[in-house]
Amino acid sequence: MRKLLFLSLTVWLVAACQQKQTETSDFVRVENGHFVRDGKPYYYVGTNFWYGAILGSEGQGGDRQRLARELDEMKRMGIDNLRILVGSDGERGVKTKVEPTLQVRPGEYNDTILAGLDYLLMEMGKRQMVAVLYLNNSWEWSGGYGFYLEHAGLGKQPRPDDVGYPAFMEAMAQYATNEKAHQLFYDYVRFIITRTNRFTGVKYVDDPAIMSWQIGNEPRAFSKDVLPAFEKWLAEASALIRSLDPNHLISVGSEGSWGCENDLGSWTRICADPNIDYCNVHLWPYNWGWAKPDSLIEHLPQACANTKEYIDQHLAVCDSLNKPLVMEEFGYPRDGFKFTLDTPTKGRDGYYKYVFSLVADNAEQGGHFAGCNFWGWGGFAKPQHEQWQVGDDYTNDPAQEAQGLNSVFASDTTTLAVIREQVERMKSATTE
Repeated sequence: MRKLLFLSLTVWLVAACQQKQTETSDFVRVENGHFVRDGKPYYYVGTNFWYGAILGSEGQGGDRQRLARELDEMKRMGIDNLRILVGSDGERGVKTKVEPTLQVRPGEYNDTILAGLDYLLMEMGKRQMVAVLYLNNSWEWSGGYGFYLEHAGLGKQPRPDDVGYPAFMEAMAQYATNEKAHQLFYDYVRFIITRTNRFTGVKYVDDPAIMSWQIGNEPRAFSKDVLPAFEKWLAEASALIRSLDPNHLISVGSEGSWGCENDLGSWTRICADPNIDYCNVHLWPYNWGWAKPDSLIEHLPQACANTKEYIDQHLAVCDSLNKPLVMEEFGYPRDGFKFTLDTPTKGRDGYYKYVFSLVADNAEQGGHFAGCNFWGWGGFAKPQHEQWQVGDDYTNDPAQEAQGLNSVFASDTTTLAVIREQVERMKSATTE
């Protein structure tokens, strides 16, 4: 009897310890449809900082002094959630593509960028910041789909600046059904996720500085005909990530129905996968035709109305799935569609304030709309050319876009004031 009582007590103690560990774990988790961090509800205002791993390197583009300054400034403002590109793929010296690249050819890696990623995660960990790391990209600016299709035997892939976006997207629609391209990507996923940080000695799978692995940046099918294959690929990718890493969250990186050929049912099925912990949407009023370059301020009310309608559609799905929703990309151009740092940002400030208020309202009600990452952090960069050139500072505008188009710089005082105000509101909403 005493032995039985001892075993029962041991089981109870183990369960209690496991429960306590879950409650106090440094990892961001999803519990009952909501983010939890350090045992508390986690709603946040974050940003995109895709170039963080490059800044953390000691090679071309590396600037650890600037990295520390940027991280310190974001942390000071209460921004602790950064969405970051693991690394770009393919040849260097290609106009409108990020460089230096991480994966030069399948299985051939630039160790300088890997060191930069290790260093970035170490520095974020020191500041109790968390990273959402995306592994692929449907767009040309970091390689992604086109890189894998080329090395799967389909030859040189077109780029939008050469053939236009319709022809580019038609070519990229081949990715959803190309098993060889998928396998090359899976090899990359295995290599990255099973790494150990050289500076901390911590395995990536054990690092609480990582919040989520994300399959890609705006993965798209690019054709209604291949949506079933697209959904199958995402399910395979998420299952692989889960098999490699049981500790971290998994997300898709989707724009929402816009990224599923305007098929909300497809997005719903993707998000319903048990390996997908939370859902994503992106929103681009200018890119989607809701606001015009010559009337950005005049079109702001319509952009906000369309934004709410889009979010509400997706939030209803998340309510039914009992999963958090994050609006992890959104942006609005500077007034007059100008790019210089002295250009006012009245339209952007209004749009940011509106989006932030939707998240904060939801946080106060304990809803599923859990966070947002504005696009994006340009910080202390000083753009030198409208078209990015090697040697220029990295902003958050990728090389295919005008530098200053959507980046928020340290000199954008009115935008930063809006961000700070909403960060404080989010803190109040989760501590009351």
